[in-house]
This record gives sequence, C-alpha cells and structure tokens, in this order.
Amino acid sequence: MQVSVIVLAAGQGTRMNSDLPKVLHHVAAAPLLHHALSVAQALEPSRIVTVIGHGGEAVAASATAFNEAVETVVQDPQAGTAHAVAQAAPLLSDAPGEAIVLYADTPLIREETLRGMLEARAKHAVVILGFHARDPGRYGRLLTDGDQLLAIREFKDATPEERAITLCNSGVVCAEAKLLFSLIAEVKNDNAAQEYYLTDIVELARKRGLSAGVVLCDEAETLGVNTRAQLAEAEAAFQARARAEALDNGVTLTAPETVFFGLDTYVGRDAIIGPNVLFGPGVTVESGAEIKGFCHLEGCHISRGATVGPFARLRPGAELAEDVHVGNFVEIKNAILDEGVKVGHLTYLGDAHVGEFTNIGAGTVTCNYDGVMKHRTTIGKRAFIGSDTMLVAPVTVGDGALTASGSVITEDVPAEAIAIGRARQVTKAGLATRMFERLKAIKAVKAKGI
Repeated sequence: MQVSVIVLAAGQGTRMNSDLPKVLHHVAAAPLLHHALSVAQALEPSRIVTVIGHGGEAVAASATAFNEAVETVVQDPQAGTAHAVAQAAPLLSDAPGEAIVLYADTPLIREETLRGMLEARAKHAVVILGFHARDPGRYGRLLTDGDQLLAIREFKDATPEERAITLCNSGVVCAEAKLLFSLIAEVKNDNAAQEYYLTDIVELARKRGLSAGVVLCDEAETLGVNTRAQLAEAEAAFQARARAEALDNGVTLTAPETVFFGLDTYVGRDAIIGPNVLFGPGVTVESGAEIKGFCHLEGCHISRGATVGPFARLRPGAELAEDVHVGNFVEIKNAILDEGVKVGHLTYLGDAHVGEFTNIGAGTVTCNYDGVMKHRTTIGKRAFIGSDTMLVAPVTVGDGALTASGSVITEDVPAEAIAIGRARQVTKAGLATRMFERLKAIKAVKAKGI
C-alpha cells in the first residue's frame, strides 16, 4: 500500500505566549513536529509533505533536519484545515494510494492507530480518528449511525443536542489521496468561523454515496498542545508511555518516575537504568549495559556490558565499546572508547580515540580546542594515562605507553615509552612557617589601619 502523509504545521500557537513557533517546542527532547514526522515515517510513506505558515523558515529547517526527503508547502493566509491540506494538492493530488492528515501539535498518535485507519479504508472511503472525551469541551462532535459516520459538527456550529455527544473528532483523516483533494475542492467556508473545515469532507463524501467511518483511540493519544500546561501534560504522557514500554521490553528502571526518555531513545533488553537519568536525542543503549544515577546522555552509543556513571555526561559522538567503564563526573564528547577502556572519574575526553583496555587516570583532560579549531587526541591500546594528565591535541600516545601523573603532554609519545611533562619539585625546609608568620604580620598591620 502506497501512503502519502500531510502534516499540518502552520499555526501560530498564540496561547503558548512564545516567540518560538508552537510546533518547535519540545517534548521528549524533540520538537513537536518531529513526533508527527516520526510516526509518519514509521508508515514508510512514499512522500511526507509539511504545511508551514507561522515561523515557516524555522519550521521548514526543522522538518528538513528530521529528514531531507520531507517536502514543505506554505499556507498563506491560514484559512482553515481544509485550506491547509489543499496547499499540498499540487504535490499529491495525483499521488497513488492513501493519504493521511496529521497535526504537528498532536505528538502522541501511535503507528498502530494509523495502521488501523488504513485497514478501515477497506470498508469506508473516508476514515476519521475519534475518541470518547471525558470532557468534550470545544471538540468537534462525530455524528454516527451504527458504524457509519454521518457528519462532523464543529462546536461553534453544533446544536445543544449535538454538543451533548461525547464522541469527538481528533482531526486525523485517512482517504484515497485523489478523493481527499477532490472533496476538499468542494469545501465552502459558510460557517461561524468563515473557515474551510477539513471535517466537511465527511458530508461531501456521503452526498456522493460514499461511506465514512470512525476508528477509535484512547483520548490521551489525541492530546493537542496549545498551551504550556498542555506541553507539560504531553511530556508527562510521553514519559509514562516510554517507561511502561521499556519495562515491558525487559529494561530495569530502578526509579521509573525519575527517568526521562527522548523521542528516539533505544534501550536494549536487560539494560539497567538508575535513577534520575536523562536521555537527549540520538541515544542507543545496548543489552546488558548499565547507566547509573544522575547521568545525562545525548547523541551517543553504549555497547553491551558497558557501565556509565553515576554523574556522567555523554555528548554527541560518544561511542563506548563493550565493557567500557565511564565513572563519576566524566564527560565524553565525539570520542571513541574501544573495548575495556576505563575512565574512572573527573575526566574530560573530547575529540579522541582511546584504544582497548587503556586506563585513563583521574583528572585527565584532552585539550582539544585552541580557541579557533578542534584537534584530535589518539591513545593506543593498553596505555596508562596518569592522573591529572593534560593531553594537548593534536597528540598521539602509543600502545602500552605511560604518562606520569601531573604531566602536560605536548609531543607524541612512542609505544611503550614513559612521558614525563612536569617541572622538577623544589623543597625549601622551614620556608612555609616563615612565610605564614610574615603574612600574618602584614594582615595585623592592615587590620589596625596603619
């Protein structure tokens, strides 16, 4: 089945009280827009078109950053949801197969739900995603007769009897692409808001003798984000779902309510995640790895048997091979640590490659930035980097080499060599006592104002 997806992302979101376009606010370390694009991409569509408007340049850049294949069209002016979908007609009106309309401010729609809508297309020409609302409020109401959807009535245009209905419209639509745009071409704006409603296509389809139906989902799945409070609600709902899925998949979460996942976080079976761990975008944790408490991870890959933390930070480009140990107050950025490397504590490794079974002593720093450019440090296999070593990149330490504690290494160290880069210690007997006595005398004089 060929599928095209249209993501509506043109709204201003004035109730967010923000200079940032609403769809670029984050849930699970990703823009709301990326949630819609992610579930769209899961359907393996032939095309994804995002309709942009307010903050269009930034929204388009975000869509392209998610996937360069995502196309964008502009809605100007913004005259309703049918008008928004119509902007995609030049790209998709002749597209074969199905079309699904999603909303960039509705981040919790599941792939399974959309596949259910595609399956329902075998029975109905137009399929609407609906839900039973605890408090229907200003949602559009679904008017049904058995399994047939008769119409969708917007709240502003609904009668008191229709407003009493709890079956509500999510806005998500599935239909054959050619039919969708044909119906939209007939939509009028003779309503209370004088907008072109996408919901009108149901009655238009029925006038053609076509069937319309409803697929139901849980109300939580349809949560739309229009305010900061709803943004927080969406974050909480996403995290609750992600934690439950992780536990079901065989991941140990010692304090689930304190772990925060990213949209694309992957954690393998039998991994252990401690309390207060935060996952940013682009994190993969393989089976059997352990992330101890209070770690912050983003853009990194952690292999089987590796241990991280507590209080560690892995930044983009951090690659940990099997059985690597990264301890407390260690930061890794754009660095590859081969099998069995140990970085126990109080260390920064940036723009580096560390060979297998090398030990990195406490307080080691790869000095990778000269104020203009970044430089790379290479450390060989089974080397020993003494505590408080400053590795001034670009520099290479060979296999089996050793650096003395407190050294500043500015030149390459050959394999199996010892490098000592520190000043010789000078000891002056009794000088400490005389110095302190002199300093105390100076302080006393100043205290008397002399």
